[in-house]
Amino acid sequence: MNKLKLHSPDLTQANIDKLAALFPNCVAEARSANGVVKRSIDFDQLRQELSGSIVEGPQERYQLNWPGKREALLMANAPIAKTLLPCRAESVDFDTTQNLFIEGDNLDALKLLQETYLNKVKLIYIDPPYNTGSDLVYDDEFKTDASEYFAMSNQRDEVGNRLVANTESNGRFHSDWLSMVYPRLKLARNLLNDEGVILISIDDNELENLKKLCTEVFGEANFIACMVWEKGRKNDAKLLSVGHEYVLIFAKSLDVLRARKTVWREEKPGAREIWEKYLDLRAQDGLTDDFVESGLQTWFSSLPKSHPSKKWSRYKRVDKHGPWRDDNISWPGGGGPTYNVLHPVTGLPCKVPERGWIYANHETMMARVKAGIVEFRADHTEPPFRKSHLRPISFDETPDVEFEDADDSDAEDDDLATQVRGSYFYKQSQVAVKFLRNLLGAKAFNNPKDHIELSRLITYVTANDPGAIVMDFFAGSASTAHAVFESNQTDGGKRRYILVQVPEVLDVDVKEQKVAAKFCDSLGKPRNIAEISKERIRRAGLKIKQDNEGKEDIDKLDIGFRVLKIDSSNMKEVFYTPDAVSQDLLSDQVNNIREDRTPEDLLFQVLLDWGVDLALPITTETIADKTVYFVDGNALAACFEEGISEDFVKLLAKRAPLRAVFRDAGFASDSVKINVEQIFKLMSPGTEVKCL
Repeated sequence: MNKLKLHSPDLTQANIDKLAALFPNCVAEARSANGVVKRSIDFDQLRQELSGSIVEGPQERYQLNWPGKREALLMANAPIAKTLLPCRAESVDFDTTQNLFIEGDNLDALKLLQETYLNKVKLIYIDPPYNTGSDLVYDDEFKTDASEYFAMSNQRDEVGNRLVANTESNGRFHSDWLSMVYPRLKLARNLLNDEGVILISIDDNELENLKKLCTEVFGEANFIACMVWEKGRKNDAKLLSVGHEYVLIFAKSLDVLRARKTVWREEKPGAREIWEKYLDLRAQDGLTDDFVESGLQTWFSSLPKSHPSKKWSRYKRVDKHGPWRDDNISWPGGGGPTYNVLHPVTGLPCKVPERGWIYANHETMMARVKAGIVEFRADHTEPPFRKSHLRPISFDETPDVEFEDADDSDAEDDDLATQVRGSYFYKQSQVAVKFLRNLLGAKAFNNPKDHIELSRLITYVTANDPGAIVMDFFAGSASTAHAVFESNQTDGGKRRYILVQVPEVLDVDVKEQKVAAKFCDSLGKPRNIAEISKERIRRAGLKIKQDNEGKEDIDKLDIGFRVLKIDSSNMKEVFYTPDAVSQDLLSDQVNNIREDRTPEDLLFQVLLDWGVDLALPITTETIADKTVYFVDGNALAACFEEGISEDFVKLLAKRAPLRAVFRDAGFASDSVKINVEQIFKLMSPGTEVKCL
C-alpha cells in the first residue's frame, strides 16, 4: 500500500520534469549549496534550444564531465596511511601460494599496491556494481574538501566500510557511479604492464559513460573492442528482452601490442581431443602414417554429430607433423605474385591461382615445398595445395604479407589449431548460477559470472604469457580466481591472481541477502561477501583437483591464496604527526609501533613500503636467539625483536641479504644503531639497510 506524501508538491521538480519531456538533452546533474546532487536544467543548452542563432556561453570542448569529478581525481591521488595484515588462518597454502586475496576497500587496495605491482599486471578483469538504482556501491566521501579527506586518509580514526544505495532519489545516479569508478580506473592503469589489458563487464545503464571514461583514462587509441555477452532471453520482459551484457576491452598501449606483433588466438573447440587421439594412435608400436590415418578416420566416423571434434573431421590426413588437411595456396584478396613453379614430374609451370601465389617470392615457395608443407598434384594443370596442420609446426607457414585489409574468405584457417574470437558470444547465465549453487550448497550469489567463460577470456589474452598476473578488484563471487585455476589446469600455465573484495555486510533480514547471510552463519564466519568469496575459492580449488585427479602435474596446480586484510597502519599516530606530540605521548616516541601488531604484520608493511612482491615465499630462522624473516631466500631479511647487538648484526651481514630491516627501537644501544650501516658496508656492501 502506498503511503501519503504528507507534504506539498515540489513545483520546481514538476517544472523540471516538464522541460525534461520536451528537451531531454537539457537535463543535467548538479550539486546544490548543501552538497546534494540532484537533477537540474542546463540553462545555456536550453537557451540554445530556444534560439535561432548561436548563443554565447562557456567554451565548448569534447569531454565527459560530472559533479564530483575533481574530487574523485583528488581521491585517486591522495595518500593513505594503511597497511595489509596477513591472515594465515583464512589462507590456503600461505607459505607456497602465489595468489593474493585482499579484504578491504578496493580504492585503498589499489593505492597500497601502486609500488609493488606498478607495471606488472597483464590482465585486469572487473565486474563493478551495475548502476541499477539499488545495488550497493562504494561511497568515497566525494563531498569532503581536501583537508577533510587528507585527515581521513591518514587514519586518525577507524573508518568502517562506506557503502550506500545509489538510488535515483539522490538526483539520478550517474555522477556518483562515475565518481566511484573513475579513481579506481586511474590507479588500475598504473598497475598494467606495457602489454596490459583491462576487461570490464557492464550493462546498458552505464555503457556509454564507461566507454567515455575509459577513453579518458586509457586513451581513445587504446580501445580494442566491446564484446557482447548474450545470457538468455527474459520472457517476463514487457517490450524487448535485454538478456545481454557487455565487456569493454582497453589496452594500456595498443601501439606496444602492435609493435610486438601480439596476436590473440584461442584453441578451436574439439582440436585438443583430435590431437590426443592422434597421439594415442601414434604411440602404438609399428603403426605407419597410413594406419594412424585410418584409425583417426574411424574415430571421426564414430563421433556423434554434437561432438565438437566432428566439425574438424577434415583433418583426417596424417604425416610426421600430425593431422592435416589441404588448404588454399592463393593470395588473400587477390593481386598476388605470379611467378613460375615447376611441377617435379612434368617439369612444366603449374597453373597459377587466380588470386596469385600466397608466398611473396619463388624462394619462399621452394622452402615450403622442401619442408613438405606444399604438395603437388598429379600434374601441372592444377595448382599445388598447401598443408594446414591441426597443430602449428616449427616451420613458419604464415604468408609474407599483412592481410588486415585483405578480403580473406579463408582467414579462419590461417592457424588451424586456433581461431580469433568474435565480439559476440553466448552463454546462458543460469549455468553459472546452478554451478555455484551446487559448489556452495546454497544460492549465495544471484548473478555470478561464468568462470568457464572468464577462463576462455583469460587464456585468450594471456596465452603468450602463462605466468601473467590477473587482477580483479571487484571480486564478488570470486569467479576470476576460479577462472585462473581453470586456465592453468587446461594449459599448464602459472598465472597468478590478485583479488580484492570489500567485506560488505549482509543482513539476514533483507530478502536479497538472507541466503548469503545464512550461508556465512553455516561457515561460522562473519556475515559479509568477502567470506563467501574466500569459501568459493577454497571449494573451487579442491573441485578442480578432484575432477582432474590422476592427470599429469595436477598436484602442482596452485589453488592456494594469501589473505591480506586492509587495516590502519602498524605505526602509531606519533609516526605520522611527530610535531603534534603532547607530553603524555612522549613514550610513543620510544616505541612507535602499535602493541597489537605481530612481527609478520610489520613484515608485510615493509614489503609494501619497499615494493617487494607480496606473494614471495617467507621463511623464518633463529640467529643468535633472534627470529629473522627471510623473504624469497635472500631478497630481504627482517628482524623486529629488541636487544639487537653488533654481534647479531655481523651474523646477519654474513648472509649478504639484498635488504635488511630492523625496528627503530630494537637496538640494544644507540651505538649499535649507529654502527649497523657501517657493519653492512664492510661485510655486505650490497645490502640496503632500513629501520621502522
